[in-house]
Amino acid sequence: MDGRVLSGLAAVALVAIVGSQSVFTVSETEVAINVELGKLVRSDYEPGLQFKLPFVQNIEKFEKRVMTRDYPKEQFLTSEGKILDVDFYVKWRIADVSQYYRSTGGIEDKAALRLAELVKDGLKGTIAKRTIQQVVTAERAELIADVLNFAGTSVKKLGVTLIDVRVKRIELPEDVSGSVFDRMRQEFTRQAEQLRAEGYETAERIKADSDRQRTEIASNAAREAEKLKGDGDARAASIFAGATAKNPEFFGFYRSMEAYKKTVGREGDVLLLSLDSQFFKYLQQPGGGAK
Repeated sequence: MDGRVLSGLAAVALVAIVGSQSVFTVSETEVAINVELGKLVRSDYEPGLQFKLPFVQNIEKFEKRVMTRDYPKEQFLTSEGKILDVDFYVKWRIADVSQYYRSTGGIEDKAALRLAELVKDGLKGTIAKRTIQQVVTAERAELIADVLNFAGTSVKKLGVTLIDVRVKRIELPEDVSGSVFDRMRQEFTRQAEQLRAEGYETAERIKADSDRQRTEIASNAAREAEKLKGDGDARAASIFAGATAKNPEFFGFYRSMEAYKKTVGREGDVLLLSLDSQFFKYLQQPGGGAK
């Protein structure tokens, strides 16, 4: 083969190799840094096709998405000196890739290990401020917020963001769990009895107040009814007296008709009266005169 042809093929191969070493791509789920002879020179690459100096510059790529790391059971002391076994896992992602590379060398396991130590310190400080009962009954958001606040500043030095810390399980060592649960049960029983007593006291107070109000309302209503009845009777008597004064004869006739209706004409009634009795005055002749 001609030497010029070989030289041309070698040149093409060299160009291809140089070209392949000069370009690289960054995906949407990655962050990348440029390391030149062991020194970080660039870390602000956008997703897409990028360029670098061949052979002397090396590209390191890292996961941009949220990562989850599960950790084995750890023991923590409560404020009362009791031991708790806690399982947890952590969600995190790279926030500052330059700081991440400088602090961990870009090694994910190393970052996860250091992150675990920071989170364990946060859990230790958070649990140490609480009793067993407070740890077990505390709102998860409250507990995790304390851990994030405790570990947040130190985590930034790793170049990562701590997204979440999830406590999967909290257990007591077998040798203390029985006595602790007994104390918690007694405390809950005491609280329940206290709440029932307070509820009974409140109910009795409400009932007594209701009875008092009912008595007052009934008394006021009866007094008002008697007053209205008295006013009505007085008014009726006044009207009746006025009507009688205007026509005494009609009043006498009306009273006699009422008496007849009540005493005469009912089945089985027997009434013995003299014919010239005043009772039959208006049955004898018009005008009430006697025969």
